Amino acid sequence: MGDRVTGKAEEKQRRTTADDAASSKNGAPAVDRPVRVYADGIYDLFHFGHARSLEQAKLSFPNTYLLVGCCNDATTHKYKGKTVMNDAERYESLRHCKWVDEVIPDAPWVINQEFLDKHRIDYVAHDSLPYADTSGAGNDVYEFVKAVGRFKETKRTDGISTSDVIMRIVKDYNQYVMRNLDRGYSRKDLNVSYVKEKRLRVNMRLKKLQEVVKEQQEKVGEKIQTAAKTAGVNPNVWVENADRWVAGFLEMFEERCHKMGTAIRDRIQESLRGQPALEYQTSSEEEDDDDYGDDDEYYYDDGDLNDEEEYYESDLKSDDKIEAK
Repeated sequence: MGDRVTGKAEEKQRRTTADDAASSKNGAPAVDRPVRVYADGIYDLFHFGHARSLEQAKLSFPNTYLLVGCCNDATTHKYKGKTVMNDAERYESLRHCKWVDEVIPDAPWVINQEFLDKHRIDYVAHDSLPYADTSGAGNDVYEFVKAVGRFKETKRTDGISTSDVIMRIVKDYNQYVMRNLDRGYSRKDLNVSYVKEKRLRVNMRLKKLQEVVKEQQEKVGEKIQTAAKTAGVNPNVWVENADRWVAGFLEMFEERCHKMGTAIRDRIQESLRGQPALEYQTSSEEEDDDDYGDDDEYYYDDGDLNDEEEYYESDLKSDDKIEAK
């Protein structure tokens, strides 16, 4: 009895496979079962652009079974480059997308007929941009499925990609470093040197202090306007005098900020230079810095700290030499 059931199951599977092949050869989707659509990619830092492309693939037919292939780290790093998330994390992100019915780990970079037959794939869904295969000749990865009429085009979502997300982080690098230092991460976790950490902390404190001064300036301006109206004096005269006072105050404030930043920097330099040569070379702090390499490699200007950073441009050359050893 068991052999008979097994035989029937195998026969049904053979008929299904034959029907799938016939439907695919004729270019028409199957009507008595879900259409098996395959989408593949790296899916690093899974975002809504990825989700929308998978949504299009899932809705390409009224009844669709969506298989999603994801390349492993070895393949991805070889043909595309380093990823932020490892392959296990990328697989798991896909499994939590509501459009995905099945995830295929260790997906091949180039799809061939054997892979289509193994997973009984009717169509391959992807955007129409060409992606280089492994030949090095610049051939399109999807050239084969396009040639046999089994390619379904999806549209990319403008304004979002993994590269865009990474560039946003790089652009505001200093702010993200400070945020994570405040959250308890160490400078070793963030791959920044001792001097770099101190420099960032000083700059951020100066920025906060300037914001407080600006806020107080606005409050003083409002009080001046109120006093001028109460006294019946021309408000323009009060405002002009107040502007002079505030400008003078800010000039003194910036000068003191500059002196304070210079003093802190000099103190750091003296602390480093005061160590014996042998001890300095073998200290754990400096060994950590050597592991991080040249500090400039990890430093990006986020655009918000330009005023404070200018205080250090001409004076930190000696620090840079120490960090770049």
